[in-house]
Amino acid sequence: MAGAGSSMLYSFLLFVVILSLQEVYRGKLASTELFTLVGGFISSLLFVVSLTFIGNFQETCGMKTGWGAVMIAEAIALIAASTVHRVCITTCFLFSAVLLYEVNKLSGLILARSESKTKRH
Repeated sequence: MAGAGSSMLYSFLLFVVILSLQEVYRGKLASTELFTLVGGFISSLLFVVSLTFIGNFQETCGMKTGWGAVMIAEAIALIAASTVHRVCITTCFLFSAVLLYEVNKLSGLILARSESKTKRH
């Protein structure tokens, strides 16, 4: 399993790649309604990757991750979405809310599984 340091590095590299590809193809993403929705989804992927980076950074520094990390990651994603199209801001926010719900559900499942393993021993 990847540690916090390597996960932080990989999420930063993914963030840079996704953001640069989004900026390169920003004209194409703003050209039609469907591509505008895709641009919002790509920006929400930036949200997840930046949230992973911030969470791992806080973990390596010994700080507790909370809603502040979510707000910072969302602001970063919305600013990136605003460079593509105005509608991308709205769709990014909606896709990010869904992805945050799924990440929260997944982390709760993993935490419950790890707690059950520690109780057996």
